[in-house]
Order: sequence, then C-alpha cells, then structure tokens
Amino acid sequence: MRKPAPKGPRTAPATRKPAAGRPTNDAPRTSASARPAAGPARPSTAPRSSSPSRPSSGTAARPTSGAPRRPAIDKSRPAAKLAPRKAVAPRPAGGSPRPPQAGQDRLQKILAAAGIDSRRACEQIILDGRVQVNGKTVTELGTRADPRRDEITVDLIPIQREAPVYILMNKPKGYVTTVKDDQGRPTVMALLKGVPGRLYPVGRLDFNSEGLLLMTNDGALAQILMGPEHEIPKVYLVKVHRNPRPELLKEFQEGFLLSGRRLKPCHIEIAEKGDNPWLKVTLTEGKNQQIRRMFAAVGHPVSKLRRVQFGPLSDPMLKPGAWRFLHPQEIAAIKSL
Repeated sequence: MRKPAPKGPRTAPATRKPAAGRPTNDAPRTSASARPAAGPARPSTAPRSSSPSRPSSGTAARPTSGAPRRPAIDKSRPAAKLAPRKAVAPRPAGGSPRPPQAGQDRLQKILAAAGIDSRRACEQIILDGRVQVNGKTVTELGTRADPRRDEITVDLIPIQREAPVYILMNKPKGYVTTVKDDQGRPTVMALLKGVPGRLYPVGRLDFNSEGLLLMTNDGALAQILMGPEHEIPKVYLVKVHRNPRPELLKEFQEGFLLSGRRLKPCHIEIAEKGDNPWLKVTLTEGKNQQIRRMFAAVGHPVSKLRRVQFGPLSDPMLKPGAWRFLHPQEIAAIKSL
C-alpha cells in the first residue's frame, strides 16, 4: 500500500542535460504562444484571420525570425476609394466591324452624291428599306459600299453618279419648297424645265415667301449649307405692320425668347421708312417661319418677306420665277464656307 504524497509545494522536476551544441535555456518555461521560435519559422498551414491579431496588454509584439514584416494598418484614416471601372460597350455579335476598304464610302453619302436627296433624307430612305446593295436590302446606317463595283439601287432602280449641278432660283409666291407635296400644291420643281438630273432645294421658303433659293444635286454641300452649326448668313427684306420700337429691335439683336427658346442674335436695320416699313433682317439660323413668328409675337405681323441673299449668293436682276446656273466663282465661294 502506497503512502500518500506529502502536501506542500511541488518542486520543479530536474531538467535534462542539454545536448551538445544546443543553447541552455535557464529561463522558466512559458506558454507556447509567448515562446520565441528557434531558427526560421515555418509557414503555417492554418488559414489567416481576416483581421490582424493584437498583442496582449503589456507585451510587445515580436516579429517572427525570418518572416516578412507586414505594415501596420492605420484604422484612423478612411479607406481609399477605388475609382469605378468604366463600362465597356459589348462587341457586336459579328465581332469588330471590318475596316473600310479603298473606294468604299458610306451608303447615305453615295446616294446624296448621286442626287437622290440630301444626306439626311437619304438616311431615312435607308431606314425605310428602300435601298439595295447587290440585290440585298440594307437598313443599317453606316453601311459602306463601292459605287464603282457594287450595284446600288433605290426602289429597285439603279443609281448613277451625276455631274454636280448648281442653280440659283428666285422663288415666287404660291410654290412649296419641296420635291413633292402631299396636298397637291405646286412645287419649285415645276419651275425647272429642261434641267437634267434629280435636283432638290437647299433650305426652305414658305408658301407665301419669295426670294433666292439654291437648287443642287450635291448632297454633301447641301448638308453643310443647311447645318445650323455652320451659321450661313441669310438676308431678308421684311415688310411689317407699323414701326417697331427701337428697344424691340435691340431685343431681337441680342437674342429673342420665342416659345420658351432663346434664338440666336440677328441683325436688323431699317431699309425703307414708312408707316409699314421694310426691315433688313440677317439670320444665321433658320427655324420654321422664324421671322414671321418673331414679329407676330410682338404685335408687328409680316405682310411681305423676300430673301435677297443666301450666303455669298445674291442677284437683284433675277426676276421671280426665273433661274440660272451658278458661275464657277460662285460655286467656289459656297464650297469655301
């Protein structure tokens, strides 16, 4: 029968004699977490914690020998915000578009150059499904073709590149400035007799207005002359009811507010005095019936309106209803705009 061990403090067990070449550790044993590792530390296979561990209170954190030191994270600073990635437009199902080949051009430009209509109107003709390239109907804008090699038709009629034609007409009253009219009214096309090719008017003059009008089959030039960004000046003689006040004319010249929209400034001067004076008005934009609406809004309705200059083109000797071809100097002048 064993005797019970005497009570009292336990004595530390005798330490083993260290092996040769190993350092003697005379310090008392501590827990495994606080014991420094001998030699280079082996990488741990345990998963890293999402947040860094903090050292215990009063104990300085000692880096593991041989392991790279991680920079401390300053939580007092706000986290840096990454710029959002730009959305990348998806590629079309057919892959990247083919680069244009030599001799090819946009279909609407080819149609305009052939005298079909203005480039903007040709875009609508394409969207309506009226254009065929090599027997296949095309409805996508930006489609390219070669007019020398491809067979291009509009309403199944082959197009032909025509020589450019430029005509200056003095439009009289009672004519519509379009190629066709749904109401059966006479158009300015009825005034052109014996002119080959398909022409169309550049810009508009309303039914009761008269004056200079450019007719051409050059779609590229028509697009420039009608574009509001080019600000082609157009000069009109306007007869109004009663004399407008000078303050009103100044308001027109600074930019008149019409139907909630600010118009571009226009130049106005008195061309002929009287109870119903003639005014000379210069516009750089062409809203629908702009001059008539401007003066009607302030109580001075327009009784007569005549355009006397279109860009660099003018001809006071051209009678109403008459027309003529442009001179080479006039063609060069309008192409330089």
